[in-house]
Amino acid sequence: MAAPTGVAKYREELIKNAHALAAHGKGLLAADESTGTIGKRFESIKLANTEDNRRAYRELLFTTPGDWQNFISGVILYEETLKQKASDGIPFVDILTKKGVIPGIKVDKGTVVIDGTDGETATQGLDDLGKRCAEYYKLGARFAKWRAVLKIGAKEPTERALIENAHGLARYAAICQENGLVPIIEPEVLPDGKHTIEECARATQRTLAVVIKYCHDFNILWEGALLKPNMVLPGSESGVHASPQDVAHYTVTVLARTVPTALPGIMFLSGGQGEEEAAVNLNAINKHHAKKPWSLTFSYGRALQHSTIATWKGDPANVATAQKVFFARAKACSEAASGKYVSTGGDAHASESLHVKNYVY
Repeated sequence: MAAPTGVAKYREELIKNAHALAAHGKGLLAADESTGTIGKRFESIKLANTEDNRRAYRELLFTTPGDWQNFISGVILYEETLKQKASDGIPFVDILTKKGVIPGIKVDKGTVVIDGTDGETATQGLDDLGKRCAEYYKLGARFAKWRAVLKIGAKEPTERALIENAHGLARYAAICQENGLVPIIEPEVLPDGKHTIEECARATQRTLAVVIKYCHDFNILWEGALLKPNMVLPGSESGVHASPQDVAHYTVTVLARTVPTALPGIMFLSGGQGEEEAAVNLNAINKHHAKKPWSLTFSYGRALQHSTIATWKGDPANVATAQKVFFARAKACSEAASGKYVSTGGDAHASESLHVKNYVY
């Protein structure tokens, strides 16, 4: 089936970039925290949330010595970061592309509560999205991310919330492809609550089924798109810790029932898992015996950065050590994406839960 007319001139580029982003053993660094969210990270190390400090931290990540591009295929940036330069005057976009790492951009504008629901939300940002995507492409971005949030409750996710968010994701994906950006379609079913892993599986399957249906309706070029879902886990307040094998079984089963095989890659969000837990569960997913026609990899923010920022502490003297920590976490995630990660248990930072209730970027 032919792609929409507006996508035609970008078709081959979209397919090429989507496959490059989902390359075997590689994943994404989500460095797209908003100014407010990164401020919360800085609070943990008692660092002022200034543009200079934000630039210094992102520079630490992007200028890490060694071939970290062997582990990271792309970096999701915040708009401020997409336009920033390193201390030597070189744009961050140029630093990344020189390493063979593809720059991306967060394009949604956060969530608002849907009237008449019990706190369910819809994502904003469609009104001027085409104009912004065209600008981001000119600035060097080649993929984009849009996060929709669903929750599990007594009656949630409701059909209203599912349709609202699926429609938004599909429109976003179509607009991105018409402007040369590979869309990362992110329907996140939050881990908040006391639900079982089976209930999470049902909610995630419902969510993905509706999202995929709407993307079909909008004639999304599947070969030039990526999916960023949650892993299937028991609720954060359930008191249950699922084994990696159970996480793998339920997660792969849900994906096999819903996701087109034409999609090059599925890049899991960490969903508040600790660094070590996110790597171990991803490793189990890739070792799972069931048929897996997509690249199953990572798009981690906190689960790639928590130990790094705790090591850095905003002190220039700690940059080299923090970069070694980041390199090690990226390597661990890469190994997990190949089903070859051997856990050593991790240190206190890597083992720490990163769950934040009602998490926002």
